Order: sequence, then structure tokens, then C-alpha cells
Amino acid sequence: MSGASFVIVDALASERGFKRFTRDVIGSGPRTVAGVLEQLGFECRISTSEQVFRDSAFLSDFDVLMCSGMTVDIPSMRKIVDLWRRVNGDRVSIAGGPAAADPYFLLRKTGFDLLVISECEETLKELLGTALNEGKMPAVDELRSIRGLAFRAEDGVEVTPLRPPAFVFWFEPSVDRVVDYPYFRVSRVYVTCVRGCSNYRRTLLTLPDGRKCNQCGLCAVDNLTERYYCPEGILPGCGFCSVPSLFGPPRSRSEESILREIDRLLKIGVNRIVLGASDFLDFQREKLVSPHPLTDPCLPEPNYAEIESLLYEIKKLQYKIEVRTYVSIENVKPCLFTEEAAQIISNYLPKTTVHIGCETGSEQHSRNVGRPSTPNESLMAVKLAVTYGLRPYVYFIHGLPGQTMDTAKETVEIMDKMAKLGAEKITIYRFKPLPMSAFGDFKTPPPATKNKFSKMILDKAKQINLEIKKSMIGKTVEAAVAEKIKPGEYIAYPLEEGPTILLRAETASQNESVKVKISKIKSEKLVEAVLV
Repeated sequence: MSGASFVIVDALASERGFKRFTRDVIGSGPRTVAGVLEQLGFECRISTSEQVFRDSAFLSDFDVLMCSGMTVDIPSMRKIVDLWRRVNGDRVSIAGGPAAADPYFLLRKTGFDLLVISECEETLKELLGTALNEGKMPAVDELRSIRGLAFRAEDGVEVTPLRPPAFVFWFEPSVDRVVDYPYFRVSRVYVTCVRGCSNYRRTLLTLPDGRKCNQCGLCAVDNLTERYYCPEGILPGCGFCSVPSLFGPPRSRSEESILREIDRLLKIGVNRIVLGASDFLDFQREKLVSPHPLTDPCLPEPNYAEIESLLYEIKKLQYKIEVRTYVSIENVKPCLFTEEAAQIISNYLPKTTVHIGCETGSEQHSRNVGRPSTPNESLMAVKLAVTYGLRPYVYFIHGLPGQTMDTAKETVEIMDKMAKLGAEKITIYRFKPLPMSAFGDFKTPPPATKNKFSKMILDKAKQINLEIKKSMIGKTVEAAVAEKIKPGEYIAYPLEEGPTILLRAETASQNESVKVKISKIKSEKLVEAVLV
């Protein structure tokens, strides 16, 4: 190792400082940054935001701060860089992740010196060829020559042109730095399989600045390259999502790269892995349309041969490990979730969870917000998943632009239908306008408690989830023990996904898996259990 040393603070989902939800998740973003640094010969360490807030003294051991977060995490990111300044004065601080998609806002609200926007690998590689490799802030002229940056200059904030998506991934996420997370053995570790999104349709709703789809039809033409461009300048994808704008069309990692990462993760003791992608079924689908970009979300069908090959090889890796491991799939689009796809997944990942996006129960509202699949297709995807022994989790969003009493009623109705078919969980989010999404300039809607349409949707989701949890009473499950919250009480997570568990036990081995019996339902998100 030589040159500057880097601390990477994972502030993702930390909001104002401490994670309230998804505490068992280790994303791939900070590990990707660490992988670039390691492969270029720099010393680095990952820290969670909570570790920084509990004891920031260790920050003095590093020359450069790198912090990753989402828009909702900006309050936490601001506190982190303030602590960095107190400990390290004017040493360089860099921010990235989805929060950097609005660079003017992020730099105005925080004290970071520099932002990396969108894909980081090539941008970091170029940055590390400047004075940054010695822990010093690069000269402004050097920064201006590097794509994908935002920084302060004499005349205000400057933003360089976005870097085009890389079609070859030279860097692999760090495996060595997974151990920096306190409960890495029992966390869900995300392994990126695909970057980008194939949905290049656009919203039909009128945007706050008056722009609206002119029905030119480019979003649906056979020429996949033409789908890139919208004469009205409307950003592609579901209106609430920024992935197509930030990362472009899907590009898959090689099977060999994914398997190397999973093999090493399993060998160091990780036993819960999530195959990450905006849609796992886009894996290597771009090969079927090459040399054109994959900008059709539904055609051609998945690249079944490539998906089966990857899952077969992952299964072989699992067999080599003596302890039980669990692999799940992050997301699938209903229009790609065919019977053949369901059968392949079921063959290699039996009883795994499959996350399906529906968002709204209204067919017209779904088209209006730019969804690639209809609510009815989502319903059929749930039915298909259950038929093949898979466990569907379905996403919905309340407060979306265009939400009305009618769309809320239709959403509640389809939730009920999905629950009756066997959906295992209804995941509900409140709409938040994201930078670089078509809906980025809409106002944040009021919470569900202050909007009767949103309350209808949220209440129904809670009711369904609570009923599903009640069926768990008396069942024995394998759970991964994480945090001790006080004497006799631990937080644990089902190895095969499910609600957070409040484990009551005199002693329990943290970072290990144990058998527990569900004894009580605390809420729609929390159950109580005892050791078996």
C-alpha cells in the first residue's frame, strides 16, 4: 500500500444518523469504492455512520473521507462531514451515491469538497491520478478535465459532464472490507449482477414545468437506440426512479466476476446473499439485442441460458460450504417473469423470495407514471411465483403523482387479491421526488396520516402484513442473531428473509444462526421469539 489512506463511510439509509430499517443490509456501493481503491493499491476501511457517531476519533487515522448516501441521508452525511472537519481540519472529503444526483443541493447543504456523480469506477481512477493520491485536493483545472464531478470553484459550484456508462467492469467490489461491518456474517450482502435499467418508457403525466408527452411514439419504436431520446426532454423510466438517467441501459457483470465475489463471501462466513439488480431478469439480456442498447423493458424475453448457468454455478458454490446459506433475488419486472423464468429460479433457489414491483393498482395510473408492467401482470407474476414455490414480496408506493381516490381503491383491491394468491409481504413506500428522475421536481407529498388516499393504501398493507405474521406463531425458523439491545434481548433476522425478530434469550451468539420459535406478533414488521 502507498499514498493516501481512505475511510469510506456507508451512510445509506441512515437518514438523520441511525438506521431505522434494513439494518441487516450491506449494499454494494461502498464495497465497489473500496474495490477500486484496493485494486489501485490504496489503504482503505469501511465504517457505518453509527460507528462514526459513536466514536469519531478513528477518523484521524485517514487522509481522505468518502461518504455514500441517498437523498434522505443528507442530514446524516452533513453530520459526518462536520465530524470529519472537527477531527481532521481541511483534509479532503468526497461524497457520492444517489444523493450526488443533485450536486448543487448536496454541496449547499453539506461541507463536502467534492462529489462523484453516477458511476464511480473510472472517475475515481482518474481522480487518483491527481494530487488526491497523496491526500490533497486536486487543482480546479484537473477537476474540470474529469467527467462526473461536482466541486466548489471561485464562481460557485461547477459540474463536469456526466460520464457515459461503462460497458466493461474493470473493478470488482471489495470482499475483504465486508468484515468492517459489525454483523457481516448475518447481514444480507448485495452482489450486483446488473447495472442500469431497461425501462425507457416515459411518464404521461404533465410535469411541474409544463412538459408533457407529445405521443410521438419513440418510446415504443423497434429501433432501440431511438428510445434513448425524448423530444420533450422527459427523463426515461418510471417517473419516480432515477436509475436509467444515472446508470443508463442494463449492463451485466460477467458470470465469472459474480462467482468470484460470491465464492469469497461464502468463504469468509457470509451466509445471506442477494443478487442485486433493478431487474435480475435483465441479466445478460443485452446480448440478445447487441449491438443496440437494451431499452425495451419487456422484449426480448430473458436470456434463460445465461440465468440458468449463473444460478447453477451459484448452487455449486453453496454445496461446498458446510454451513447453510441463503441466496435471494432483489427485483424482477412482471413482464419478464415468465413461466420459464419462474421454473429456472425455483430449480436452483427453491423457496426464495422474489421482489415484484407493482406500485399502483390502477392500469391507467400505471401507464401514466411510466411503469413497464401493468398491475394485472404483477398479479399474474404473484400467482406464477406461488405456483412454483417461490415467495413473492410486492412493492407499492403511496403519494405518487396522479394518485386519486379511484387509484387508491384499485390499489387496495389488488393488494387483497395478491394476499389471497399467497403474496408473503406487501412492501409500501411513500413517494419521494428523486433528482434525475422525471418526477424530480414534484413536491414531496404529505405523510399517509395527512392524506386519506395514502392512508387507505398504507392501512391495507399493514392489515395484510399483520395477518400474514399471525400465521407464523408457533413456527420454528433459523434466525441470524445480530445486535444485543439489552440484557436478555437481541435483534435477529430470519435466514430466509422475513420480519425482524425480537429474540428473548439469556445469551445468544451474535453473528451466528440459531433455531428460534415465534411466540408473539409485536407489529406488522416485528415478531417475538425464543430459542428452541
